[in-house]
This record gives sequence, C-alpha cells and structure tokens, in this order.
Amino acid sequence: MNRRLRVAAQSLVCAALSLTALTAGTAAAAPPPSAASADPAPGTRSERPRLPATTGPYAVGRDTLHLVDGSRTDPWVPEAGARELMVTVYYPARRGTGGPARYATTEEARLLLRNLGLEGVVRPETVSGTVTRSRTGARPLPGSHPLVLLSPGLSAGRYSLTSLAEDLASRGYLVAAVDHAYESFGTSFPGGRVLTCVACEQAETGEDLRRATEGRARDLTFVLDQLTGGRPDLPYARLIDRARIGVAGHSLGGATSIPAMAADGRFRAGLNMDGAFHAPVPPGGLGGRPVLMLGTDDEVHRPGGRDATWDATWRGLDGWKRWLTVAGADHNSFTDHPVLAPYLATPAARAGTAPAGEQLVATTRGVVAAHFDRHLNGIPQAVLDGPVPDQPLVRYHRP
Repeated sequence: MNRRLRVAAQSLVCAALSLTALTAGTAAAAPPPSAASADPAPGTRSERPRLPATTGPYAVGRDTLHLVDGSRTDPWVPEAGARELMVTVYYPARRGTGGPARYATTEEARLLLRNLGLEGVVRPETVSGTVTRSRTGARPLPGSHPLVLLSPGLSAGRYSLTSLAEDLASRGYLVAAVDHAYESFGTSFPGGRVLTCVACEQAETGEDLRRATEGRARDLTFVLDQLTGGRPDLPYARLIDRARIGVAGHSLGGATSIPAMAADGRFRAGLNMDGAFHAPVPPGGLGGRPVLMLGTDDEVHRPGGRDATWDATWRGLDGWKRWLTVAGADHNSFTDHPVLAPYLATPAARAGTAPAGEQLVATTRGVVAAHFDRHLNGIPQAVLDGPVPDQPLVRYHRP
C-alpha cells in the first residue's frame, strides 16, 4: 500500500483513541489494544456495537444489488473483465415488515481488521454483528422520493456509511451506497468471491487518484441508469423522483462528487466529506448546482490550509456553496467509525467515547440531511447559514 493510503488506514486505529478529545475521557494515555482486553466478554451488554437510532419518521428497508457494466473493463484488474459493483439500497419502508439486516459479512470485517493490524485482537463477528437500523425485505412506502448516491473512501467498504444512509432513508430518501470493485479492503461479491483493494497498491500518484474519481463517477452514472430505468423489476425504482437526485461521499468518494456532477447533469446537488479534490471543477463550472464541502476543523481543510485542492475547488464552484468543518473531527469521523471506535480500543480508552461518537455521528447526519433537504426538497436550513444551538460542533468558513 502506498504511503498516503497507509497513513489513512492507520488513522482508523488512531481515531479510536482520539474520540475522547470531546469528552473528559483519558483515551490518549491508554495503552494499545491487547487480545485480552479489546473485545468485550460474550454476553455483556456492550458485546456488539449499535448504530444510533434513526431520526426520521420512517422505518428503513434495505436491498443489495450486484451490478455489472458490460460496456467497461475494470480499470484495476482488466483481466477480470467487466466492471462490477455492489450496491446497498436503503428506502423508506412500512413498519413491521422485513427482517434484521447485517452490517457486513464476517470476511469483510476480518479483512478490515487485518489491514488495521487488529486481526486476533478484535473478533470479526464483533464488527460484522454491529446492530443496524434497517431491515431486508421490508415493503417500500409509496410516494415520490429523492435519491442520494453515496461513495465510500478508498479502502473503505460501503458499509462504512451505513448510519448516514439509514438516517437519510428514515427521513424519506432513497439512498444507494456503492462498493467499487477492487477499491476496498474487502467486498463480498456473488459466488463466494471477496475482492480486495488492488487500487490501494496501484494508486500511487495524484493522476492515478484523478482517474479513480473519474472512474467512480462513471460507476455512479451506471448505478443511476440502473435504478431509474435499467431495472424495472426493483420494487422501489418507481418511487424515485428523477428531478431530485444528489451525490455525496467520504474521502475519495466525496471527491467523486465533482466529476460525477460534471459528467451527469442529473446530479442536482453534491457533497464532499473530507476528501481531497483530485479532479478539478470544469472551467465552465457545474451549471450553478450547489456543493457542500464538509471537513475537519484543522489546518488541512480550512481556507489556506495544507490541502490546496479545497481552496481551488471553492474558487471554481459557480453556484450555491458552503465550506463547513466539524470541531474535534478527524478524517474518519464522517463515517460509522465513531460508533465502532470503542470496540477497537481498550476498556480504558472506551470510557467517555460513546457520547463523543454519538455527537459526531449526529453532526454529520444533521448537516448532510440539511444540505439535501434544502437543495432537493426546497426546505430552508438554518444550519447551513450560521451557528445554531443544536449543532455546536459546526464551524463556518467564508474564504
């Protein structure tokens, strides 16, 4: 794995200790996890992580799709043939229907832990058994719903954005979270195949990452085609309002929002959660479409910071735009990691992390929903314009 990606992966482990910066906990002084202490004893109440309860009025259904784009060859492993994607669709559902949905497969969890240096320290079942708030086979609610496509960070699986996806669906959105083949530590595909992160080894340069975001943009357009016309058999496809479609993601997935919007005018609003922008805004802009940049409140993603791509992107955006950061957040705070972090740390490090993690998750959920509520649903959102009491961690930047 190249140095940039190795540092990003290592930060997943470090975040388990840094979450207590928002509390009176003592995680920073805690020793590294050990096999004896990192996993709660079977039968204890804290044995499995639990994603936070959703905040919207609807139950959440879930479906998994395996999509194959026969018009394209996989960019990382050409000999594998056509480009493959795994997609989890979340949708507003009728209460009391469907069955429990798992967080991830055990093998996906094992590969995540192996790459974080935690294999043999934390049981894969602890991660894969994370309690979700969605149900498979649930009956979709009728109506016309906006759609948001989500793309995860490089090396991360689509399950890393489960809490955000479930919350959006509970508020009335359809959400499609996409796993891009060979771009995660491990993604389960049909036939017992588990594809690992070839891109983590091959994406060495900025140009490689630019091509990766542009390839992901084509992936998202293909998914959108399938959901809005190519798969009439899907029970929720007819519920999509084709005039209200957004795109968002974390890290490399967030960076994909710009090339996705540039290539496909159906994406009416975009959002990047803490990703460097590897592909520039086109010289002609994005047709005035809105973009939210949501990052860490440190020297990297602040105006004039070390990541010059944020400043350049800000200047190139030609429509509504906001640059917000979250106090106390690190790169992985915009994913499910704040919920999982206590289970990747020692008992001492866990002390006080739950409130901090819940606050970070609530902040991300609230800001992302506000962005799409404003631009896809036409509902004014005060949090996008200035401080509000219920979002104390949000900071506002006007370069």
